[in-house]
Amino acid sequence: MPTNAKLLFHLSDIHFGLEDRRALDWAASEIALRRPDAVMITGDLTMRARHREFAAATGWVKALDAPVTIEVGNHDMPYFNPLERFFDPYRRFHGMKELIEREIDLPGIAIVPLKTAVRAQPRFNWSKGWVTDAALAKCLAAIDALPLKTQALVTVHHPLREVGTQGTALTRNGGKALAELARRPVLAVLSGHVHDAFDIVEDTPNGPVRMIGAGTLSQRTRSTPPSFNELTWDGETLRVIVRNLAHVPSERMMIDDVPEDATPPKI
Repeated sequence: MPTNAKLLFHLSDIHFGLEDRRALDWAASEIALRRPDAVMITGDLTMRARHREFAAATGWVKALDAPVTIEVGNHDMPYFNPLERFFDPYRRFHGMKELIEREIDLPGIAIVPLKTAVRAQPRFNWSKGWVTDAALAKCLAAIDALPLKTQALVTVHHPLREVGTQGTALTRNGGKALAELARRPVLAVLSGHVHDAFDIVEDTPNGPVRMIGAGTLSQRTRSTPPSFNELTWDGETLRVIVRNLAHVPSERMMIDDVPEDATPPKI
């Protein structure tokens, strides 16, 4: 890796409460050894947003010796306290609140958050994503304020692609968000939620947008073992390696596409 290259770790869906302890210890040791320029966690730190799960997540995250930014996932919204969910949904992040939706600015590259997990929405399944106009405007304003020639990595929890009819779409307003991001210097949109890694390009009316998904570090695996993404940026090319304990090659770890319905299965 060139001396001026940036090393970034992309983690997601740790699900404290049903975490994979071996995978977590390994990821933490890799962060300590490799000293990435930033660690991006794209949501679902917890399983059911319980206080004890957040306490465990806070202890683990705060021990990482690297700048960290965290997206809120649908599993991180209070499940059993509707009043808290509606009026103070981030309250349980109190031990690491400064890391939530945090922009990280590095020379030549910035990590910019875009919130997709909402308190409520007019459809039965609240686990799916929604890009509100306010969230999109905040993200676009942050990108537009970056220094000239700075590239952006946009972090979300839910993949942004819209698939099928409105009622079964993965993330509402995802297509709109992708089209707006295509107008700007966005290297890629980084997400989680589906528990398997992917690296695809989505065409929009304004040009293509790269979408990169991270796997899980929990016991809730889908088609691949626990993993995280190692990204390197040399000023021209963004490269992705899927790291996993099973030593499966990156190309075999990546799913071909974003599933139409990435709703977490009941356990």
